[in-house]
Amino acid sequence: MGRIAAALLAAFSCIVLAVPAQAIDVKAGVLRVDYPMLLPISRYDLRPDDLGFAGAALADEDNGTTGGFLGHTYETRTVAVAPDQADAALDALLSDGVRLIVVQARGDDLLRLTDRAAEAGALIFNATAGDNALRDDQCRANLLHVAPSHSMLSDAVAQFAVWKKWDEWFLISGSNPEDIALAEAYRKSARKFGARINEDRVFEDTGGSRRTDSGHVLVQRQLPTFTQGADDHDVVIAADGTDYFARYLSYHLWTPRPVMGSGGLVPTTFHGAHEAYGATQFQTRFEGLTGRYSKPEDYNVWLALRVVGEAVTRANTADPMGVRDYAISDAFELAAFKGTRVTFRNWNGQLRQPILLYDGSITVSVSPQDGFLHQTSPLDTIGLDRPESNCTAFD
Repeated sequence: MGRIAAALLAAFSCIVLAVPAQAIDVKAGVLRVDYPMLLPISRYDLRPDDLGFAGAALADEDNGTTGGFLGHTYETRTVAVAPDQADAALDALLSDGVRLIVVQARGDDLLRLTDRAAEAGALIFNATAGDNALRDDQCRANLLHVAPSHSMLSDAVAQFAVWKKWDEWFLISGSNPEDIALAEAYRKSARKFGARINEDRVFEDTGGSRRTDSGHVLVQRQLPTFTQGADDHDVVIAADGTDYFARYLSYHLWTPRPVMGSGGLVPTTFHGAHEAYGATQFQTRFEGLTGRYSKPEDYNVWLALRVVGEAVTRANTADPMGVRDYAISDAFELAAFKGTRVTFRNWNGQLRQPILLYDGSITVSVSPQDGFLHQTSPLDTIGLDRPESNCTAFD
């Protein structure tokens, strides 16, 4: 037998030996809770009907590519419901034997659904909720976070501002609960990295449409007057978790300054123009499958299901706790088109990942920034580090 033929036979033998004795059928679900909300400020931000679900479809293709060689099959059910139907939808998935579920929901609903899923031994992946408490004293052993926390996003912005030597901030926050939580994250980030908040103001949400005449009044009259007389500052930091005013800040400030946070330069997990680190191939595959650009929710769902695929491939199990235990182990890592492999924090179930800083057209920078050091990983300089987290569920 020639050397080439022998090498091919050896390679084929390795592949055959790698195939498990028993095939694994991986059943997953994506549960999206659709909340009543106003139209976004920009038509570019209209929510597609398949938000998040498109990421699941691409993940099934990617997982199936490797799984086909190993005898693994992947099937993901997608469900979109109103908030009052979320529990019933979860029960339906559980009754069909689905025990690996990605959830797109607000923090309070996510926590209730996670506890409900725990009774059936299911593992939940958080794809959207940024509440710090979910990674802190409200953490759960069957909940892994692919979505970044508020602190990860605020720390990513703070690092860039400090790196640019924009140390003096004018913090403008909204009056809604989501805005208040985000503003507190920015205050903690300022303390963490040595920035100073010279002015801290709340812009009241008075309701109404943001894309009609009242929206234009908001832009042209209220914001310049509202920002008048602020103490000296290098940058405006916007904490607007409800998309009420932050998009209007650039070019409508009394004193011209860069805007970062919820408007201007925005921290995000992913966006449709990101091309570095091999992301172009992700984007082209996604666009070929869906006919649109990717959004952060699509990427988060894709990444959650790729975590499942990687755990099934490497640990040879689709058992929820087996997937979880492998995911938070030192053996787990996953390529994510961000320049470094991502891993989980084994003390609170949060995925470590770089955060993109996006100006609406390009990736301006990626945090963590150069020069911010950590004894374990630079990625742990953003978000709750081990000493900061009160989570005990993973002990």
